[in-house]
Amino acid sequence: MTRTPPTTPDAAHDSTHALVEALPFLKRYDDAVIVVKYGGHAMGEEETALSFGRDIALLEQVGISPVVVHGGGPQINAMLKRLNVQSTFVQGLRVTDSTMMDVVEMVLAGSVNKQVAEIITRAGATAVGVSGKDGKLIRARKVTRRVRDKETGEERELDLGFVGEPEKIDPHVLRLLIGAQIVPVVAPVGVGADGQTYNINADTVAGAVAAALAATRLLMLTDVAGVLDAEGRLIQEMTAAEARAGIASGMISGGMIPKVETCIHAVENGVAGAVILDGRVPHATLLELFTDTGWGTLIRP
Repeated sequence: MTRTPPTTPDAAHDSTHALVEALPFLKRYDDAVIVVKYGGHAMGEEETALSFGRDIALLEQVGISPVVVHGGGPQINAMLKRLNVQSTFVQGLRVTDSTMMDVVEMVLAGSVNKQVAEIITRAGATAVGVSGKDGKLIRARKVTRRVRDKETGEERELDLGFVGEPEKIDPHVLRLLIGAQIVPVVAPVGVGADGQTYNINADTVAGAVAAALAATRLLMLTDVAGVLDAEGRLIQEMTAAEARAGIASGMISGGMIPKVETCIHAVENGVAGAVILDGRVPHATLLELFTDTGWGTLIRP
């Protein structure tokens, strides 16, 4: 069936009602691993967060194995502001010195991680927060970026400090939690071969974790409907090759590029499908998984 996501609040309400009627068909995802990237505006108001917690708990209760990877940019910004520490970004990555790394780890692996686990547990499932440093989950390597000097036009390598990317994912600790019917909640920090802690983009971590677990779905909750075409219309489904072509043509641009690239990497490394969808919409996760219409943009291999 063609994916034609509802676009109005009334339609979303109707789709949620249809979901309730479709509960007998939930077995389509029985025992499936679903990795959900949760962050940004999707982590906004309290009721939105509580709704997310209920949705994740429901997935676990109907026999699905959800894994949540969260961000926390707004929370980090708020803490840095309280400490009067200025942030600098390069190509969307926060330049992270040792002092800032301490704050990032405190917020991501501490307060935010435990808050996300708590809202899921409060909703009736059992969730446990871990960071990429726990159980050798995320081996990280240092990231650098090349930038062009505005005056000379020459490119130079810029040191971003303790910013990393996943080099290796060891999903053993996640599989132990899943096997015990516990929802893992992953904070996106990792450790290098030298023992150094690294700040890692949450989207990148979610894609790498989904690939390591051979997940049935990677759901990227964001603050837009999904990938839009040149006329601003939602693209319901595309292949990895079509997504690459969209980036090359400029149709996919700005902050959507790294999200789409994460999805492409995931589906080309064992994930059955990756979806970019609006996490601000109530029950967006359920609407995507349990209706024939879906909700966001599905990217397939």
